[in-house]
Amino acid sequence: MRRLLAMAVTTALAILVFPAVAQANHSWGNYHWGRTANPFTLKLGDNVTSAWDSYLQTTSSDWSRSTVLDTTIVAGQAGNPRRCPATSGRVEVCNDTYGNNGWLGIAQIWISGSHIVQGIVKVNDTYYNTATYNTPAWRNLVMCQEVGHTLGLDHQDENFSNPNLGTCMDYTNNPDSNQHPNSHDYAQLESIYSHLDSVNTVTGVTGTTGDVASWGERLSGSRAGGYSEYMNDLGNGRWVFTHVYWVR
Repeated sequence: MRRLLAMAVTTALAILVFPAVAQANHSWGNYHWGRTANPFTLKLGDNVTSAWDSYLQTTSSDWSRSTVLDTTIVAGQAGNPRRCPATSGRVEVCNDTYGNNGWLGIAQIWISGSHIVQGIVKVNDTYYNTATYNTPAWRNLVMCQEVGHTLGLDHQDENFSNPNLGTCMDYTNNPDSNQHPNSHDYAQLESIYSHLDSVNTVTGVTGTTGDVASWGERLSGSRAGGYSEYMNDLGNGRWVFTHVYWVR
């Protein structure tokens, strides 16, 4: 009995010393692209300047390693990168000097029911033009994370100060080892897209809208905490959800 008790105590201590390194589930609600077969291909519209082209290419290649989806970079259709309107059936990726508004990057997805019908990613050059954020590591992390949100992923971890998890879906004060997805991100995508749908929203959905007046209601997080999620109810079972990565 003493031996069994000692083993039990040792196991308990081991659990305390070595906590789980990632959330068991980090899907963004139940939001996903509708498609009738796997793998499916999602278009990323290139509305970025040459300073961002290589980072968008890295992000596209990284997420295309998933077994359930591929991304392909195509000519952007946003027209005005500062406004960056969405295009049905794809994700428009934009950069501009959006101002000293406190955010490094945002991802928005338009939802019909539980299906993503279009999305945008914005990265804010107001901060990437500074010495603090003008590094390959920060550019890779934020681009990778914001595109990851448009696939239906949430964060694995939202603590800036704990050790890095080795994924761009992890908040951090030091992005060096958090520039790409990890195996848990790919496993989560397999879980999100393990079923097939009767609709295919990656081919475009009529009646969707590209512009939204505001982020809407804050659902979680805070500017002081480094991240926020907002919801704008468009009515008729349609919403826009926004993830914001704030400057620390």
